[in-house]
Amino acid sequence: MRKKIIFLFVSIFLCIGCTNEGALQKQDTTAPTNKVEADVANEDKEENTEKKTKQQETYSPLTVHYIDVGQGDATLLEFTDEDDSYTILYDAGDWQGNEVVPYLQQENIETIDIVIISHPHADHIGQLTDVLTEFEVGEVWMTENTANSGVYEDAVEAILASDADYDEPQAGDVFDIGPLTLSVLHPETLTGGLNEDSLAVHFSYGDMAFLFTGDAYMAQEEEIIASGANVDAQFLHLGHHGSKTSSSEKFLNAVDPTYAIYSAGTGNSYGHPNQEVLDKLQVKDITVYGTDVHGNIVVTTDGVDAEVTTEKSGEVVAGTEQKAASDKKETPVEADRQEQDPEQTETQAKQNNCIDLNTASDTELQEIIHIGEQRVKDVIASRPFSTVDDLQRVDGFGPARMDDIKAENIACVGGN
Repeated sequence: MRKKIIFLFVSIFLCIGCTNEGALQKQDTTAPTNKVEADVANEDKEENTEKKTKQQETYSPLTVHYIDVGQGDATLLEFTDEDDSYTILYDAGDWQGNEVVPYLQQENIETIDIVIISHPHADHIGQLTDVLTEFEVGEVWMTENTANSGVYEDAVEAILASDADYDEPQAGDVFDIGPLTLSVLHPETLTGGLNEDSLAVHFSYGDMAFLFTGDAYMAQEEEIIASGANVDAQFLHLGHHGSKTSSSEKFLNAVDPTYAIYSAGTGNSYGHPNQEVLDKLQVKDITVYGTDVHGNIVVTTDGVDAEVTTEKSGEVVAGTEQKAASDKKETPVEADRQEQDPEQTETQAKQNNCIDLNTASDTELQEIIHIGEQRVKDVIASRPFSTVDDLQRVDGFGPARMDDIKAENIACVGGN
């Protein structure tokens, strides 16, 4: 039978003297109103601290899997507390991939207590529909923001069709899940910007902590610091796939991580991870792992010590350098092309010269007529597209502009 985590919002008027029971409990952050209450609260805090210190010695392992989903994000957290097992999935991979479900099945996952989607871009929510179809999910957490894409619409339909509960947490929410404390750091209010409103979550397990910020930018990192929330973490999942839009020096100083982990596709066209970010990490002597280089990255901790294992070995380099290095090697696909007839090779070459609306970087997309610096964000947010005509879903692309784009003949979807 599926074990569902249920929010406890218990009114003091209804439950004076009751004992809260349940796997996930929302913490009461109300401050004491007088000195007597403060003294009692401090004594309770000291007692809880002593208990926690003793418990750290017997914590069962928490395993955090940074899943290699190419140019997307998906992280699995799993642990047990006495007879109960818990699983949390933060983001669900890219819509063009099919890695999340097989990986979870490989790890013998049967149910997922919470799926947290940082924001509804297709590289974070992409495989949620498959996850909801294949597994029993207790709760899905998202922001109120929506995306104008088929992937998002399919995901919403899958949530509604499932038995999963749905919630929209916000900054300041704190939940205890057995020995794991989950703190929502951002957003407090929504701006409507999907990256900007990414759900940032801090997971603490004994003395170990893991921080995720989705695709939030430096401005949002600044807001998180200004909130006074605890951001200290040994493991930082680099924002926006290691892009220079995130991971400010001030934020890195506040988090003070020992390890930084990013998720990116091998040879991606976005230049992830960015060299400036890697330079900051090197100066601070922060060890860096990336799914593009190391494949699946697994951290195991008992709340005191942690061990990192990787599927592959390699050296992390900036995205542009990595792409240049990979371009020098003949891939199996290129070898196969040598066996093809000239007409087929010429056709593929023409297809590869187009700008794919689903995979091109923001800089590449701006080479297409009528896609400027401002509109490119809307185009990326509306992915995926089935045809070039789907651009009409984006505000500002009327019939006249669509005629210009088609006449230019460099925009394509999937090489067509």
